[in-house]
Amino acid sequence: MTLKVFLKLVEIQTKIASLFPFLLGILFAQFYFDTINIGNTLLFFLAMLLFDLTTTAINNLMDYQKAKDVSYKENTNIIGQEKIAEKTVIQLILMMLTFASLLGLWLVFRTNILLLFLGGACFIVGIFYTFGPLPISRMPLGEALSGVVMGFGIFFIAVYVNVAPTTLIDLSFHGTTFLLEGNVLTILKIFLVSLPTVFLIANIMLANNTCDLEQDISNHRFTLPFYIGKSNAVLLFNLLMYASYVMVILAVIFRLLHPILLGVLITLIPIRKNLQQFNQRQVKEETFSVAIKNISLFCGVEILLLAVSLGLN
Repeated sequence: MTLKVFLKLVEIQTKIASLFPFLLGILFAQFYFDTINIGNTLLFFLAMLLFDLTTTAINNLMDYQKAKDVSYKENTNIIGQEKIAEKTVIQLILMMLTFASLLGLWLVFRTNILLLFLGGACFIVGIFYTFGPLPISRMPLGEALSGVVMGFGIFFIAVYVNVAPTTLIDLSFHGTTFLLEGNVLTILKIFLVSLPTVFLIANIMLANNTCDLEQDISNHRFTLPFYIGKSNAVLLFNLLMYASYVMVILAVIFRLLHPILLGVLITLIPIRKNLQQFNQRQVKEETFSVAIKNISLFCGVEILLLAVSLGLN
């Protein structure tokens, strides 16, 4: 397998979706908690990236194996396109999953046992997103779970590995008893700040499922747009985008973010044009990229302003 084919198999262009909550979590930890742990940050980044590549490869393998449409299986799916042996894909998945797991365990050793449960929950959702007899991606839960696990999960862990465990939530053992304690208010603050990435990552899946609605039905994939209808799916896509701005405004009002973050509102101009384009046509080759453009523009500016706010704080 060539590098070019591997990058297509893992859809390297979509990894930006996990990079944004990671970077925002790191910057927020510095801004709000005034702390950073370079070693933990690098370990988490590598484990997160490897696992993201793994889940995408699993997704393409499952879509190939479960495909009912022969044309999709042979001409659209990357495994059929490039005539990749299924055994090769499985070996690659197992290798990446093993390395991601080992890095995760190392990070647990450097932080707290609770991270094992936090990361394990993300692993379970990621693997069973497309694997198993009833994959999450083939149900109307894909958008919600992908948004929460990636948008909030990655953001939260990025903060967690950079602060003292007792700052957020801590699990300790004393003989045969254990104690779980945490600060609910602080966790809610982190959740509020992470909501724009939750919404925008959910929008990537929503745009994908909306554009692929007819193809998904032919392959027996009944996603959220199937249940709510394409017009309502488009409406939800717009609402989640605008709600992202509302969350930033609320975070500034509650003094969780510096007022300079209101500068993200300037992205409303190009993003409104992107939304109009998607509202008119929901075609994979033409308008799915709107979801990628929106998250890149919104989160790109948010990251820049949050970095600037570190010098102003």
